[in-house]
Amino acid sequence: MFLCTAKSKNYLHFAFAAARAMFYVAEWSTKMPEKLARTSLTTRIKEVGLTTDRSQLPLFFWGALLILCGLSIYLGAILFSMARLALNLGEPFRSWTVAIVWYSGVPTTTGIILVALDLALLLPAKRRSGLQKSLPPVVDREVIVALTAYNDSKSIGQAVTDFRNHPSVRRVIVVDNNSSDDTFQIAVQAGAQVVIEMKPGYGQCVSRCFKEALQEDGDLILLSEGDMTFRAYDIEKFLAYIDHADIVNGTRIVEQLREYSTQLSTFMYYGNFFVGKLLELKHLGRGTFTDVGTTYKLARRASLQRLMPRLNPEVNLEFNAHFLDMALAAGERVVECPITFHPRIGVSKGGNVNNRRALKVGLRMLAGLCFGWPRKQAS
Repeated sequence: MFLCTAKSKNYLHFAFAAARAMFYVAEWSTKMPEKLARTSLTTRIKEVGLTTDRSQLPLFFWGALLILCGLSIYLGAILFSMARLALNLGEPFRSWTVAIVWYSGVPTTTGIILVALDLALLLPAKRRSGLQKSLPPVVDREVIVALTAYNDSKSIGQAVTDFRNHPSVRRVIVVDNNSSDDTFQIAVQAGAQVVIEMKPGYGQCVSRCFKEALQEDGDLILLSEGDMTFRAYDIEKFLAYIDHADIVNGTRIVEQLREYSTQLSTFMYYGNFFVGKLLELKHLGRGTFTDVGTTYKLARRASLQRLMPRLNPEVNLEFNAHFLDMALAAGERVVECPITFHPRIGVSKGGNVNNRRALKVGLRMLAGLCFGWPRKQAS
């Protein structure tokens, strides 16, 4: 009995130590220690993508990470044991295997405790807080469309025409990320308002899209891409959801709505779903999330204005995950909407080029969700 009690105390101490360690690692990941010293604790917590409200602590998220860590250690012990048996190794390798298996239970048990605490004590309050916010109905339902483009001369004209022909579209803006082909000229000929963003990077291009759209009249801003992977007829779906949300994020996860041959491979499909579920666990009770990589989303003007100071345009291909994480941390109501997904026209230049590049983007998403996103440089 005493031994069990001592072990339980050790597990609890480990849980609190792990929570503190996660925040310290998040601070370190900003790579700006000299500025951290001059920043308030509240500001630093917000930049990591967390909240200062104790009832909103992501215990389930931390617990899930610890469980994954424990299972990984356990799997490592099994593989180590198999190698030991194959090589017919005795002591001390056998004792090492037993120790690794035993200690794998420490993060696993701690994670289970954190998950149970979140479900039993915090989840009801989290769900209530997400529903307390009342949203006014959107009266002006015409949208300002902002398209990202980089060397999309083969598709940008079709994309602009598709969105301009939709009855709910007021204006189409194309942000050309300093293309080397005829993207700019073709977009202008198709009737779009075109601007050039000289700073390279997906995050820079999306941020410029938001800035340009916010200068226009209209309460709704639609972000999409100029490669024809998304189509204008899905706007009706976004508009059906917008009265219930600040941001409606498109999801490509519905099998029946995506074409068979797209740049989204099976590895990317399930990897994207996995990161989406981690985002959901981090902001448990705030929504259901299955796609953190899609560009196609609709936002209310007021919500976007609140978010812009929190977004870091230097975050590159993982910017959409950064956007959703910051939006949920800021208390914005985010709802997913199933959308159609089509093969792109032209050559892919983003995170879907191949599985290797997608893995790198996915790992940066995981790092951002777990340890905090890079801090926005002072201008």
